[in-house]
Amino acid sequence: MQQLIEQLKTYIEPEKAVFFPKFFKAFPGGYGEGDLFWGIRVPPLRKLAKKYRHLALDELIPLITSPIHEQRMLALFILRLQFEKAEEEVKEQIIAFYLKYLKGVNNWDLVDSSAHYLLGTWLLDKDVQQIWVLASSENLWFQRIAVMSSFAFIRAGRFELTLQLAEHLLSHPHDLMHKALGWMLREIGNRDLCVEMLFLDKFYTRMPRTMLRYAIEKFPQELRLDYLKGRR
Repeated sequence: MQQLIEQLKTYIEPEKAVFFPKFFKAFPGGYGEGDLFWGIRVPPLRKLAKKYRHLALDELIPLITSPIHEQRMLALFILRLQFEKAEEEVKEQIIAFYLKYLKGVNNWDLVDSSAHYLLGTWLLDKDVQQIWVLASSENLWFQRIAVMSSFAFIRAGRFELTLQLAEHLLSHPHDLMHKALGWMLREIGNRDLCVEMLFLDKFYTRMPRTMLRYAIEKFPQELRLDYLKGRR
């Protein structure tokens, strides 16, 4: 592990170490308050993940519990690589590990880089109660994990879970949830525009503006304006 950490340090960019806490709102009162950054871009993290993809789950604990953002991201990239090639029993162990250390998945990039690749894919042929447990929690990141996990279902052509989550979280107060929900609705529309529009026609007047804008981002201009101006 020490060798990995030393290699990780070679990719530190001091200017990114200054920029990332601002970008990820790690300042007091921000949604990422208290997070620490070394200033390492994603490509080196992916490179190291491939090199260390065979680490045992126990060996990943120092990474996934680290106060350093990039170390947690590296652990998630390794989990993804392991999950892709694993047998069912090992996949179950990886998901159990992911859920056990879910508190370390506490910014939008960490969520979006792991939730649908791991939990969402795992639950495609299983009970989705775990997603609803997360969606019903008071933890912003757990709620976003629930929504982003449903992306795996969208990619499989199954939209109902996402639509149910969008309705359940329609009045969520946080902008990051508005963006995630709008994004997932847009992904549904990319595959079946009628399904998305049926949902929008029912709920768009109640949607947070950001959620609506994300959902209709790729609509033709005239149709976008109809929704934005309440003419549907």
